Amino acid sequence: MSVPTSSHAYGIALIAVIVGAAVGVSYYQLYYIPEYNAKPVIPEKVLKPGQTTQISIVTGAVNPNQQQNFVPKKQDVQLGVANLIVWTNHDSAAHYVTPKTGYKDAYSGAFGSDAIMPGKTYTFLFTQTAQIPYFCKVHPWMKGEVDIVPGALTS
Repeated sequence: MSVPTSSHAYGIALIAVIVGAAVGVSYYQLYYIPEYNAKPVIPEKVLKPGQTTQISIVTGAVNPNQQQNFVPKKQDVQLGVANLIVWTNHDSAAHYVTPKTGYKDAYSGAFGSDAIMPGKTYTFLFTQTAQIPYFCKVHPWMKGEVDIVPGALTS
């Protein structure tokens, strides 16, 4: 008759694997994810610019023969001066502000509006330099561009 043998090495190894996995998951949740998702540090002047840039969606913009739809069509904007942009819909139809190639601001997130109903606005705070062509996704002939450039105090 043989006597069963047992080894505590398997139990110790299993405990080591469990502890190692717990440490790894804890590090990932407590340190990596918050750092990865943290917003960048942006100067106060950029977060609260002194002026607002206004872009109008003009009456009749829904007409493909009308040359003016976003006014101004191309807008240069200085960081820390007027980098908060407001699109106002003065037309009788709903419109969108959609980036041509997708754009994500490091602080404000994804750029692009839901439907801007008549008389309503869409506001976006740009916090980094970029050149962003945009259009209305239901009226693709409506095109505009914003060029975000360094301001006097941010360059």
